[in-house]
This record gives sequence, C-alpha cells and structure tokens, in this order.
Amino acid sequence: MDPRPPVPPFTEETARQKVQAAEDAWNTCDPERVALAYTPDSVWRNRDEFFQGRDAIVDFLRRKWSKELEYRLRKELWCFHENRISVRFEYESHDPSGQWWRSHGNEHWEFDDLGYMRRRDASINDYRIDVADRRIHIDRD
Repeated sequence: MDPRPPVPPFTEETARQKVQAAEDAWNTCDPERVALAYTPDSVWRNRDEFFQGRDAIVDFLRRKWSKELEYRLRKELWCFHENRISVRFEYESHDPSGQWWRSHGNEHWEFDDLGYMRRRDASINDYRIDVADRRIHIDRD
C-alpha cells in the first residue's frame, strides 16, 4: 500500500490535517471512499458494535447512512501523541421519519506507519433536535 499522508509521528499541524481529511471524507457519505483510509484489517468499536476489516466498515457505513439522512459532521482535534489521535465530534442527521438528531462523541484513532487507521473506538450520544435548531450546514463534494 502507498503511504496515506500525513503519517505518524504526528505534529499538531499534521494531526489537524488528518482530522480535517477524516471530516471531509465522512461528509461525502461514500462508504467505499471512507473505508480507504483504514487498514484492510482495521478494528472498530462504534457504540456497541465491534467489527474488523474494510468490508465490514463499508457494510456498517451503508447501514448508518441509510438511516442517518442529510448527515453533516464536524470533528475537532482533542489530543495526539505519536501514532494516536483523539477527536471530539458532533453530527446532525434526520431519520427516515424526518426527526432530526444531534450526536456528540469522542473517537480514539491509532495509525500504522503508512498513515492508515488501524483502530477506531467511538463513543456516541444522541438527542432529538428541531430542524430550526440545526447548526451544521455544509455542502458535500
């Protein structure tokens, strides 16, 4: 595999670049594109789901974005050290019935030497919002 810059060890600048690249990719809602940032055997915990590998990541993201419509995400660097980055994030979406949700959480990422994420642990909390209370408005690629 070719390197996926920036690569560890991270500086504040390169950690911020990695976080922005992740935000940009996830906001496309393209599971195949997003999965390319992870190692082929990447290990994930997302809420109460545990799975491994790019195929499982793609399956998870397809399910996610079939229920979380008009998904919009913001990520913020929390801290970093060598090959690890932690972020806090917030996203908004609506379910198929039209109910809008805001989700807050934290993710801990671990990268291999080529800059691919080999581990992702995500803790997330959701609450209902009115459409008028939305605060994340972005255009997709």
